[in-house]
Amino acid sequence: MRAGLSRRGFLGVGAAALAGVGGLAAGTPYLGRLLEPGQPGLLLPSRAPLPRPFQAELPVPPVLAPVRSDATTDYYEITQRPALLQILPGLTTEAWTYQGSYPGPTLRSSSGRRTVVTHSNQLPHPTVVHLHGGHTPTDSDGYPTDLIHPAGGDTDGTSGMAGMAGMAGLAGMDTGDGKTQRTYTYPLDQRATTLWYHDHRMGFTAPNVWHGLAGFHLVTDAEEAALPLPQGERDLPLMISDRSFAADGSFAYPALDAAQETPGVTGPYMDGVLGDVILVNGAPWPVLRADRARYRLRVLNGSNARRYTLALDPQPPGGGALVQIGSDGGLLERPLAHDSIDLAPAERFDLVVDFSRYPPGTKVRLVNTLGSGGTAQVMRFDLEGGAVTDEARVPAALSTIAALDPHRAVATRDFVFQKSAGGWTINGDAYRPGRYLARPRLGTTEVWRFISDFHHPVHLHLNHFQVVSRNGAAPGPYDAGWKDTVDLLPAETVEVAVRFTDYAGHYMLHCHNLEHEDMAMMADFRTE
Repeated sequence: MRAGLSRRGFLGVGAAALAGVGGLAAGTPYLGRLLEPGQPGLLLPSRAPLPRPFQAELPVPPVLAPVRSDATTDYYEITQRPALLQILPGLTTEAWTYQGSYPGPTLRSSSGRRTVVTHSNQLPHPTVVHLHGGHTPTDSDGYPTDLIHPAGGDTDGTSGMAGMAGMAGLAGMDTGDGKTQRTYTYPLDQRATTLWYHDHRMGFTAPNVWHGLAGFHLVTDAEEAALPLPQGERDLPLMISDRSFAADGSFAYPALDAAQETPGVTGPYMDGVLGDVILVNGAPWPVLRADRARYRLRVLNGSNARRYTLALDPQPPGGGALVQIGSDGGLLERPLAHDSIDLAPAERFDLVVDFSRYPPGTKVRLVNTLGSGGTAQVMRFDLEGGAVTDEARVPAALSTIAALDPHRAVATRDFVFQKSAGGWTINGDAYRPGRYLARPRLGTTEVWRFISDFHHPVHLHLNHFQVVSRNGAAPGPYDAGWKDTVDLLPAETVEVAVRFTDYAGHYMLHCHNLEHEDMAMMADFRTE
């Protein structure tokens, strides 16, 4: 391990690693699009008739009430079950859901107040729950073999895992012991932020999330509450996801094995599965009838593989319509105004939009400039006329963030994300549970260098990080604040600084392109 590198040394490591990637990829049919910008993956066309955009009203996921509370803790119960949803007009879609809806119900918690969630599995296959962005003890983090088994179904749940390389590492791992319930304890000793919970089962995260296993978990604190930000109905969580539909309205997905005995997708979709229907909170291309006032938009990319460049059309006079106030890990130090934002899978952007900058009656589209046809549209805001009361504003100062000093890091580690002959790898190896690529010590800061061959949104469990550099230069325009997922472009090297705190045990880093994740682009680390 290196304590640090000069700029020249840093770039040399990245170039050497990518030279190896190019040599490996040269024998595959993917080399021609290895370095192309835009989208990873392949579009899966729907066979169902699709509605015209902007016909459905924007749904807002319901907030789940605790079943009980005491002086320190709120207790929740969630049932994972199939549900018949009306997503496309005139058709019924069977989804795999939390509590019967997609997205699942939103949980709202206060920082420092413990949240305990008991999940029961009434689905036909095992599941795992991960609180994405949660600062969580290892036994509640959602390790991919910590299974919740289906009631009356598969009591082993490891059969499908044998299809991934190195599954001998399952020996001694927790596979759930046939339990159909699991209780997750979240201390939530972390800043106010937008988290989300989703399935994390090894080898089958992608189909499980595609079929509906995702929901919001919002954390609040006194610092955020003291700011005059939009509240109530003007504080909107927006889960953006792309899906494809079979002729009967069911979710279409190119799984190798729908019975979940063999993980992965058919060969053409190895780079990622792209849908042709854009859903926001589970509705296709919806409309919100909005006041001419400030709105807080908690935007989450809940897609398996699709990247977005989001913008408002038309832009307001003077531009800068999307005012970023927060990132994956909560508030920024100060707001940043963007004309557009790049959003990789699993990233969250906390935005404020001031619709009073538009004339009454304006129809403002949220568009995706990386898309074409239907995927270029996301949703629409129809601005109603008349005066409204709006006391919200965006302060010039939002929070204080202690910068991590990469020069004080006790170690620098390299993680190379690349394609192999049969799947996706980190440092040349397919995932094997219990094999640790790093053993950081609690209370120390390390620099982790992520090196890519392709588009890879890299997610780190346990602690948020700060982006130090991209290709040896400054961080990008969307890297501010605390992050838990960073978007790596093809042939890019990103350095992040992370301080490991509080909880000892096994955790993960992985690509959050869910097809890459299921095809073994994961690695374990252990805090000690």
